[in-house]
Amino acid sequence: MSGQNGTTPPSPHPAKVNWADKRIFTTGEAADVCKVSQQTIIRCFDSGRLGGFRVPGSKFRRIPRADLIKFMHDNDIPTGVIEAGPRRVLVVDDDPQIVEMFQDLLSKDESIQVRSAATGYDAGLLTESFRPHLIILDYMLPDINGNIVCKRLREREEFKDTRIVFVSGVVDAKEIEQLMAAGADEFIRKPFDVTHLMSRVKELLAA
Repeated sequence: MSGQNGTTPPSPHPAKVNWADKRIFTTGEAADVCKVSQQTIIRCFDSGRLGGFRVPGSKFRRIPRADLIKFMHDNDIPTGVIEAGPRRVLVVDDDPQIVEMFQDLLSKDESIQVRSAATGYDAGLLTESFRPHLIILDYMLPDINGNIVCKRLREREEFKDTRIVFVSGVVDAKEIEQLMAAGADEFIRKPFDVTHLMSRVKELLAA
């Protein structure tokens, strides 16, 4: 139905925005997601509490997804609305049986999507395209040690919130300390207790 000037009036029930697909947010959008005023978002941005950047040549503020999620975590704001959708897990291991086990276990949960890689190189490519929320990473890969993969991820701002779980059966206590220092969130020794492993994975995905 058209209005008096021949245009179609706006719907009284606008389509719901899928925040999970957005990569960059305006201050107004960030306010909607956080359920606070736009002025609050602007004050937090200007004070440095909320990361982001200004559009060149303008005063417009823009907030990358990772910065908004960090701000929400720091202020105990639920992130469900922005992180809705399947949780993505990347399994990196050159043992086909281990990969198959993880795929079988994780795929039973309809809220989880699983991909796998057998080398550090393939893991890097998949991390860029798949954007996993969590990576299950074998320490001893054919082409590179997992701790190097971990360090490289932690050097990238867009992957700073990606959870990393190391699995290995050939490291000592000192090496485990080095893995955690490289930015790992958890280390689980092989052979592992499947119940404990899955419980920890789900805890990290929900964090």
